[in-house]
Amino acid sequence: MDDLRHIKHFVVIYQENWSFDALYAEIPGANGYGPGRNAYQVDKSGNPLASIPQPLDYNGNPDPRFPASLPDQTYDLAPYVPPSGTTGDLIHRFYHEQLQIDGGTMDKFVTWSDNGGLTLSEYDASSLPEGLLAQKYTIADNFFHSAFGGSFLNHQFLICACAPPWPGAPPSYISNPDPNNLNDNHVTPDGYAVNTSYSTYSPHPAGIPAADLVPPQTNPTIGDRLSDAGVSWKWYSGGWNNAIAGNPDPLFQFHHQPFAYYKNYADGTAARQAHLRDETEFFTDVQNGTLPDVVFIKPIGAGNEHPGYTSLLEGQQHVQLLVQTIRHSKYWHDTAIIITYDENGGRWDHVGPPKVDRWGPGSRVPAVVVSHFARKHYVDHTQYETLSIIRTLELRYGLKPLTSRDELAAPMLNAFDFRDHDDRDDPE
Repeated sequence: MDDLRHIKHFVVIYQENWSFDALYAEIPGANGYGPGRNAYQVDKSGNPLASIPQPLDYNGNPDPRFPASLPDQTYDLAPYVPPSGTTGDLIHRFYHEQLQIDGGTMDKFVTWSDNGGLTLSEYDASSLPEGLLAQKYTIADNFFHSAFGGSFLNHQFLICACAPPWPGAPPSYISNPDPNNLNDNHVTPDGYAVNTSYSTYSPHPAGIPAADLVPPQTNPTIGDRLSDAGVSWKWYSGGWNNAIAGNPDPLFQFHHQPFAYYKNYADGTAARQAHLRDETEFFTDVQNGTLPDVVFIKPIGAGNEHPGYTSLLEGQQHVQLLVQTIRHSKYWHDTAIIITYDENGGRWDHVGPPKVDRWGPGSRVPAVVVSHFARKHYVDHTQYETLSIIRTLELRYGLKPLTSRDELAAPMLNAFDFRDHDDRDDPE
């Protein structure tokens, strides 16, 4: 573990909503399942599907760029929609993903989707900006998002390894997990927020009644642990300044701001002012030599790769900009950049996740490590999850685990090679 002390800065770039197979099935040496292969999807009764439906556009209408039906196979999305274009979105909720995973058989993604025709679509992103970085440095092909479902819960897991408790949530927000009468709502029957919900603190969408906002959270976070240990950190969010000023960008996502749910970072606190910052300040902090030890970057919607409201290419170009900002700074030689995705966005992957607890993990997502210390041209087959990032930070800085989940997660040690690092040339 002492080798981690060579790393003085960690930069975590948290992108949106792609499974591993949907982007990097074609990377040499990776455990990928490329286009044109049978996905063995079944209906709710377990009967094989003869075909999958026409994909829907962002408004929920049949997308005329696609045929009326498609075979039950993975397929290349690019002939229909290039990576510079946008598609419809897919449901990615807590109970839905568990039903899609179907105990690890991964055979009900089409059936339990609201846009089944997109679930098996893939890009060969190996030639896109992030894909090129993945092949020059380390890509993990056995990395799972830590919690079932969507962005809200996976952002919470990234910082607290937990599901936020919401005692007394509105009755209309309570889920019914029975597959025969599924209501995949905001809160579990026993009172944990799992699907998109908004904080009682700012920023949150205007007009939501106070009773419908998540109450102040008090579980410990990785930010608390870092601060207690004297380790500097910031969460840089695209569009943050406008959002807290009451003028959010249309693509600013309120539920992508996990620290804003916690009492320690409430409106007006010194901790909020110190640690929750606009993404523009990342660039000025690098330029001014004031980058903190630990950095989380959450791009605004236009740059986060989320299907539906932005393009894959635009998001990957933004990742490239962030990486190049570090690459051409004084921080490069002692920084580890970890790029990953909050969840799979409802897209299929052929690898079933490990079974840990009621919260997850969910499906496989890409994770790329870019660093002077990263193994070069390497595919890391170690089993990781989102909390592996937090576990790596805990080991580097001697932090107490937040819960049993992060304590048991494998740290991302195998992605690094600290031997003879002074003599290496690093690819651009």
